[in-house]
Amino acid sequence: MEYLESTLPFLPWDEMYWGNAFSEYVWAVLFFALLVVAFGLAQRLVLSRLKVWAQKTATDIDDAVIRIAETLKPPFYMFIAFYFAIRTLEISGLAAKVTDAILIIWITYQVVAAVQILIDYLLEKKIVSGGDKNRKSAIRMLSNIGKGVLWALGVLIVLSNLGVDVTSLIAGLGIGGVAVAFALQNVLEDLFSSFTIYFDRPFEAGDFIVVGSTMGTVQHIGVKSTRIKSLQGEEIVVSNKELTNATIQNFKKMEKRRVVFTFGVTYETDTAKMKRIPSMIADIFSSIENVDLDRAHFSSFDDSSLSYEVVYHVLDGDYNLYMDIQQEVNYRLKDVFEKEGISMAYPTRTVYVKQ
Repeated sequence: MEYLESTLPFLPWDEMYWGNAFSEYVWAVLFFALLVVAFGLAQRLVLSRLKVWAQKTATDIDDAVIRIAETLKPPFYMFIAFYFAIRTLEISGLAAKVTDAILIIWITYQVVAAVQILIDYLLEKKIVSGGDKNRKSAIRMLSNIGKGVLWALGVLIVLSNLGVDVTSLIAGLGIGGVAVAFALQNVLEDLFSSFTIYFDRPFEAGDFIVVGSTMGTVQHIGVKSTRIKSLQGEEIVVSNKELTNATIQNFKKMEKRRVVFTFGVTYETDTAKMKRIPSMIADIFSSIENVDLDRAHFSSFDDSSLSYEVVYHVLDGDYNLYMDIQQEVNYRLKDVFEKEGISMAYPTRTVYVKQ
């Protein structure tokens, strides 16, 4: 500063303006310019180092860090430089309060924006890993709710630092929130139930489910309700709250299907032929794909038949495949019985009359 005063003696270095000498204003301007250059160079250096580091690492969290660093635009660090520069001067209380308020608001904004970028990063990974579109929409909805809460907290922090008593404001918001919650109780229950369905994933769109007396294919999982297309073709709308409180059978999750069926032969059937029936059934199943025979037994003497019980597993949960296999088994069983001269039983009654 002494060098400038000697170089430019014609300037009014010692004259006072608004409580500060002219030389102090010059020093504040130089300090401001120095900080702007330093902040700019520091940001460029940090960004360049981060980008080099990002290319060497397998994780992509460094991309989020780079995005946060890029949000620090020149206006922000220029104001930071201006704030520190002006603090070297004697300024009025109003000017100090205004600059403090702007600084608090701006820093809070930058912090909230940085946290928001991290939230977006984490949720983007969830969206990529979850292929279900309903799951993606739930994640985005939670993201928006989280960002809203984040900005509300930011506003409260700013008001608190500006000297506003936020206790009564928070209490008022709490009472209002309770009133709204009571008014929208059913809607909120369905909303949180939808989140439970989205993240617990008891079923997804395209799954065939049975809920009580309702059965069908899930078409859409909404915020308040889930739409199911029944076997008859009509659309059934079920509230999410009811679904989360009910027992659900999800047949798409079935890896294999256990099937039990019975048939009977007439009492006139020869015992030797009866003993061969289990091996006949085993031969039938040995030539059918995607099926595993468990057992076949002569099970009981019934009123009109000698009954057999057969248990097998379809190695897939698809219902149509099960019906195709059962149909093929029925055809072959009837064909074998016709060749062997074995009669299938049907309800009959023999009446003996004493003479």
